[in-house]
Amino acid sequence: MALRCDLIIRDATIFDGTGAPRQVGDVGVSGDRILGVGDLGGASADREVIGTGKALAPGFIDAHTHDDRAVLCGPQCTLCKISQGVTTVVVGNCGISLSPMRHTAKRPPAPLDLLGDEAWWTYDSFGDYAHALKTKGSEVNTYALIGHQTLRVEAMQGDVYRPAKDVEIARMQARLKQALAEGGSGFSTGLYYPPNAQAPTEEVIAVGEALRGSAGIYVTHMRDEADKVCASIEETLKIGRRIGVPVHISHHKCSMPENYGRSVQTLALIQAAASMQEVAFDVYPYPAGSTVLMPEKVRDDSRVIITWSVPYPEMAGKDLSEIARGWNTDLRAAAERLTPAGAVTFQMDEEDVRRIMRHPLSMIGSDGLPHDEKPHPRLWGTFPRVLGLYTRQLGLFDMETAIHKMTGRAAGVFGMVDRGVIREGAYADLVLFDPNTVMDNATFEDPIQMSVGIEQVWANGVLTFAGGKETGEKPGRLVTRGR
Repeated sequence: MALRCDLIIRDATIFDGTGAPRQVGDVGVSGDRILGVGDLGGASADREVIGTGKALAPGFIDAHTHDDRAVLCGPQCTLCKISQGVTTVVVGNCGISLSPMRHTAKRPPAPLDLLGDEAWWTYDSFGDYAHALKTKGSEVNTYALIGHQTLRVEAMQGDVYRPAKDVEIARMQARLKQALAEGGSGFSTGLYYPPNAQAPTEEVIAVGEALRGSAGIYVTHMRDEADKVCASIEETLKIGRRIGVPVHISHHKCSMPENYGRSVQTLALIQAAASMQEVAFDVYPYPAGSTVLMPEKVRDDSRVIITWSVPYPEMAGKDLSEIARGWNTDLRAAAERLTPAGAVTFQMDEEDVRRIMRHPLSMIGSDGLPHDEKPHPRLWGTFPRVLGLYTRQLGLFDMETAIHKMTGRAAGVFGMVDRGVIREGAYADLVLFDPNTVMDNATFEDPIQMSVGIEQVWANGVLTFAGGKETGEKPGRLVTRGR
């Protein structure tokens, strides 16, 4: 009996997500799964897509996002993802997760406010958040981490600029354990940020004990990505060893001019550790980062662009130096006037970015901030930029390697079962794109621009993006580590 599919994509150049050589063939989909791969000439389908001359890859996995709120607020928030071919996002990074915390009294402390003001902090448990995700639906799959900063603000009643007491640690550990039982997949920290910086290593380990036996993962925005970057890597590795879990370093970089070139040292350190414990890292393909504006961190030798400001919203998109001149003051004083605010900071060396991206342990994460007025262009351009600029134009690696970093590698590290690969039985998360034209359009001056070359995107077998626009479908699901 001939194979019958819901969808067949025919004659595409298939990149299966494993890094294996490309092959030309067909992919058949039935329901939410891939039914067949190869020559499906004898098969029929309700819908066929001719993929001649196009590349077909697993849907891209954004290994580092702050999309906790975006996945709940419809296509106006997720178009930036599906238009890049992204089908799965990892949320709850840098110690910032939208649950479990009800915080409606006042604006949460920075950087938690990257996810929104007090109106958004209504999920008292991860179960509540997961229920909202299921009820509202989403264009992308969501894999969730539980943030240490969120846990601290709740357990310590906002008094977070000190080490936690034993009773507070016990509260955080219990909340993390509950969240993992309700569908969370790991624990994240943002030890760089003030609400998390006063947490000593032993506190992190104690809270993280909830991961033991849960098959969870520890993910961190390290304490220092500048002068003390190697000490921070050592701390990260120690935490993973003590709890007995894999570790993942977020947006690995060597920050500030005096540390340019040190990726040679940091990558050697991580590579050596990888022979003894599970360790991985993500990277975004830009030499500038973005987070909340911290006046004490601004420097004359690093350009800063304001992405949003509560007291001065009209300053979004302007250089801090330009604002300071206009106000006849220095950079720090101007930054203090602008807060609460967000910023893009040019703090990395392009050669470090390329070296880190090329390393076999790396994967791709956008670290995009979807609620910024003038966001970093990585929100709209990360994945096509890797494919177009770094793969096709610069030859940093071949297309097989690039796609592996964006699919199968991330799925393997995060324990996403049957995702990130094109094979029979895997979930039908797919992206069809033109390998000759795919490219980012978003710039620092004009960041909200859709990329080109991404033609069609499916999540769980359902078309989410085609013809340059969203379809309105919401097939996304909560993806849980190991299940």
